[in-house]
Amino acid sequence: MYITCLDLEGVLVPEIWIAFAEASGIPELRKTTRDEPDYDKLMKYRLAILKEHGLGLKEIQETIAKIDPMPGAKEFLDKLRDLSQVIIISDTFTQFAKPLMKKLGMPTIFCNTLEVAENGDITGYKMRVEKSKYTTVKALQSIGFETIASGDSHNDLGMIKASKAGFLFKSPDNIKAENPDIPAYETYDELYEAIKNAMD
Repeated sequence: MYITCLDLEGVLVPEIWIAFAEASGIPELRKTTRDEPDYDKLMKYRLAILKEHGLGLKEIQETIAKIDPMPGAKEFLDKLRDLSQVIIISDTFTQFAKPLMKKLGMPTIFCNTLEVAENGDITGYKMRVEKSKYTTVKALQSIGFETIASGDSHNDLGMIKASKAGFLFKSPDNIKAENPDIPAYETYDELYEAIKNAMD
């Protein structure tokens, strides 16, 4: 019994923080897990910038409302869900992910939660579990599932390496170069075939 575990941003939808950096004109917010492997450090950096500029959840959600899945992402996901159960495991937050899940046909997503003040300021965040991608994959394996995983960033490597098969998808060159043992793909058709072959 297989479960395919996919990252969200950079794999199925564009990077939310990059889109918001462009919308807000704050280039410092372009930094993602591709650049900073320490997620806690990255989030504290982001929250400090939001506070400095007086920006909150409302402004980010307005940007997210305009984000569409990557071309072909929903079709890939629909086809993949015919083949196996799929869980999206993301370090994003429920307050960001919900409108994007509607556009992807409401797949299952495991992610985190933002702490938001009454005035809409983002005051902190709550991780579901530590090392959530790796921990989730190990938990699925502990209840009898084989996992296949794919993602694009530093924070995906744990679940990719812990799975029966794992693939990089649309990863930057530095991550591909640092992990030459992990097959890397650029198109949904290639990734679908790789996942299908891993199950055969």
